[in-house]
Amino acid sequence: MNDLGQPVGLPVDGSFPRPRPPHEPLDGRYVRLEPLSPTHAAGLYEAFAEDTDGRNWTYLPRGPFADLAEAESWAAEAAQSEDPLFFAICDPDGTPLGFCSYLRIDPANGVIEVGNIHYAPKLQKSAAATEAMYLMMARAFDTLGYRRYEWKCDALNTPSRRAAQRLGFKYEGTFRQAVIVKGRNRDTAWFSIVDREWPEVKARLEAWLAPANFTEDGRQKAALASLG
Repeated sequence: MNDLGQPVGLPVDGSFPRPRPPHEPLDGRYVRLEPLSPTHAAGLYEAFAEDTDGRNWTYLPRGPFADLAEAESWAAEAAQSEDPLFFAICDPDGTPLGFCSYLRIDPANGVIEVGNIHYAPKLQKSAAATEAMYLMMARAFDTLGYRRYEWKCDALNTPSRRAAQRLGFKYEGTFRQAVIVKGRNRDTAWFSIVDREWPEVKARLEAWLAPANFTEDGRQKAALASLG
């Protein structure tokens, strides 16, 4: 309550604005995130070509790439962007298998979103894919001190909704007729993790990503949903 007897929000600890995320690599056990550059274009184009019917592009604002030249043009443009801030998702030997970004970066309020997530078939449902999202979260919360981490997707994109909830995001609601994508209406589903939830989410992700949770041929022993 304030001095007038009105309910108000709790005081916020910490200093604001928070730092903007650096465009620097993130290294994990299974994956490496590199600042996106035009040099990733050919590898991404080749990796995405395995999605022969283009179904993984349906809910993205662009794509699939018609040819390598279009991929190179996109990568050159995306590499210069500061918001979204793009990263190439690479396997340990440097082969690009997808991309993602921070976006709607709001240092004044300590809010940041992860989005523009696109995995090649080889990356999907892998430890590397999960670790990429863990690394992005850890930088936002642990390194930069953000208070809120967002995930948004087309409300009809069931795989994306499931991925958000598997990773520990909480569904907040749907913004109806939020945007137009590829000439179609998009209702946008909102998900978030806030700083007080992060320690539990982090512990679950680290337990799942631990080498002891995988067999020699790379199969998980315990599902992420079962850990806590």
